[in-house]
Amino acid sequence: MSDPAIIQPITDTPQRRAILRRLRRRPSVKGSLIALLIIVVTGLLLPSLALQNPYDLSSFSVMDSRLPPGAESFDGQVFLLGTDQQGRDMLSAILYGMRVSLMVGLISTAVALVIGICVGLTAAVLGGRIETLLMRIVDFILGFPTILVALVMLAMIGRGVDKVIFAIVVVQWANYARIMRSTALSERRKEYVEAAFNLGYSRPRVMFRHIMPNSLNAVLVVATVQIASAITLEATLSFLGVGVPVTEPSLGLLVASGFDYLMSGDYWISFYPGVALLLLIFSLNLVGDRLRTALDPKRS
Repeated sequence: MSDPAIIQPITDTPQRRAILRRLRRRPSVKGSLIALLIIVVTGLLLPSLALQNPYDLSSFSVMDSRLPPGAESFDGQVFLLGTDQQGRDMLSAILYGMRVSLMVGLISTAVALVIGICVGLTAAVLGGRIETLLMRIVDFILGFPTILVALVMLAMIGRGVDKVIFAIVVVQWANYARIMRSTALSERRKEYVEAAFNLGYSRPRVMFRHIMPNSLNAVLVVATVQIASAITLEATLSFLGVGVPVTEPSLGLLVASGFDYLMSGDYWISFYPGVALLLLIFSLNLVGDRLRTALDPKRS
């Protein structure tokens, strides 16, 4: 795949329509969008779709523990995906876990995106020592493995959904800042920006009303892929036991909860949450990759 920084801004309507036509002609894009829409809608409607609240102790019984997919409970309930070691319906647990994973991925990506855009735009427009300082901070953050930084941070501040979101924002914003600076520098050298400065427009107005709208395409495409990366990182942290708590488990924690039972034949406890996580990440990555291809003039 091409470097996102070389993607040119799309400002005219005919070009936007051409991109939409290219996207609609790709069956993989349609399939991934449909799968992603189903996952998101399912996460929003989970209270009415879930058979039980898997985190309400009164809604399940240990007598139903480790039932295989399609089995019936003592009161006649059918567990389509089986139950875990605590007797929770796996389908309900996956629906609730998917909501947590989506919430972490979307919120952390949105916050990191805003911070990265502001930092990259400021560095590109102001230049000089400010640019040098900001980009050295970006290089410092990008110089460490993301999983290592997140593990260290969560070891210091503890577990929790809000803390996981904070850790992901810290390790992700630098990516957006670097890409935004690269595309904004390209726009900064164009004649319409020089004309705006010569007309006496203030720097904030030129930054946010002229340069930023024409520099967002590359950053937004990367953000689509980074949502999947954020969900993957959260699942990894939860699987290792330092992510979200057991009271608000995500898909990664559900996979970890059944890991010890894989060799005993109770595969469904980890398998089905893993499949849901795989479909979610695959759909996001495929949409982001096809969008990147459509916006890159060298590949369109």
